[in-house]
Amino acid sequence: MHYILVPLLFISMLWTATASAAPFTFSTGGPDGRLASGSRPESTGKIEIESADDFILNQSTQINHATFTGLLTGGATVSNIGNVDVEIYRVFPKDSQNPPSGAVPTRVNSPSDVAFETRAVGDSTLSYTTNVLNNNFTAANSILNGINPIPNQQTGGEGPVSGREVTFNVDFTTPLSLAADHYFFIPQVEVTGGEFLWLSAPKPIEAGTGPFSPDLQSWIRNGNLDPNWLRMGTDIVGAELPFNASFSLDGQLSAVPLPASLFLFGGGFAAIFAKRGKKAIMALTA
Repeated sequence: MHYILVPLLFISMLWTATASAAPFTFSTGGPDGRLASGSRPESTGKIEIESADDFILNQSTQINHATFTGLLTGGATVSNIGNVDVEIYRVFPKDSQNPPSGAVPTRVNSPSDVAFETRAVGDSTLSYTTNVLNNNFTAANSILNGINPIPNQQTGGEGPVSGREVTFNVDFTTPLSLAADHYFFIPQVEVTGGEFLWLSAPKPIEAGTGPFSPDLQSWIRNGNLDPNWLRMGTDIVGAELPFNASFSLDGQLSAVPLPASLFLFGGGFAAIFAKRGKKAIMALTA
């Protein structure tokens, strides 16, 4: 009977190795206090603003959870939060008009024109909780209204901004299933009586899951600049170094199928042992 069990165990091991999936995690680390940038959906009296930072997937991945940290300004509290959504963009020129319109200094390494995937509270594909970290956090510079096409793109930023530092813990009720590629992550928060501004993180990454390459800088646009994007550091702030943004992602790496040759070997292995097992049984009963 051992002759039968060995090939079965071998095939079982092949199947387990193929079907299993390792955990995935990515993080840029906590806020560094250098910059806060607007990122909100369109709402009554407010045009859309999208702030974006990048991440890389080396194989197909299912993302189930994300966090991001920002400021609620104008005295707003978590009770003033309306819709929350997360958008995933690929890197230009994918999903984009090419050549671009020329309204910004460059589109090289920017997010694409249109979103690749979107999850939102409004369509029940996303749920979230919040954690207030600090009731009075100050970022040294900000970008909210000064998002302009060339030649007026370099404003230097809009100066310091203070508010409640809040981490959003997001669960994707419809997970993000993404192929290996380079992506941008964009969170948007609707706030009544104030604003949400996403906080920057160190660049290069100092904490989180550490540096990766190429680590692109943060980009931003509003509804008037759409479909173009500006680099927060290089284009808008100017001489200051580029920025990352504070966020993390968690999920599962998709299983990597083993080569077909291993299964052929396993099948042959099983056939040989089955034949030997049959001979052994015949010998015992002779």
